[in-house]
Amino acid sequence: MPGIDQVLSQAMGIPGVLGAGLIDWTSGLTLGTAGRAPHGDHDAAAADTADVVQAVARNATFDTGGASGPALEDLIITAAGSYHLIRFVHTAFDSQTYLYLWLDRAQANLAVARLRLRDLAAELVPS
Repeated sequence: MPGIDQVLSQAMGIPGVLGAGLIDWTSGLTLGTAGRAPHGDHDAAAADTADVVQAVARNATFDTGGASGPALEDLIITAAGSYHLIRFVHTAFDSQTYLYLWLDRAQANLAVARLRLRDLAAELVPS
């Protein structure tokens, strides 16, 4: 199982990625970062994305999997010139972390980034 720094390094290899982070969404604190951050501040990006994650997580409308189905998987936010991709890291215990990618919209393939981020999130969880 690779460590956080290795996973973030691999995330930086996804075409179009400008920056990446692993974030605790209950506190908004970064557990690791790589590359650049919007407005040059990884901590502010972590806090801002954690606010979005908390808003979605506390609303049953978005968690349609039910008790036996899948929990929330990812969030995609599109902005002029960029994508923000958030992937929940699901573990056997009650994990409250997510991987965050900031992507250049002109260079990124959102579908490829989403699939690769799914694989990277799975690498963070022991089998």
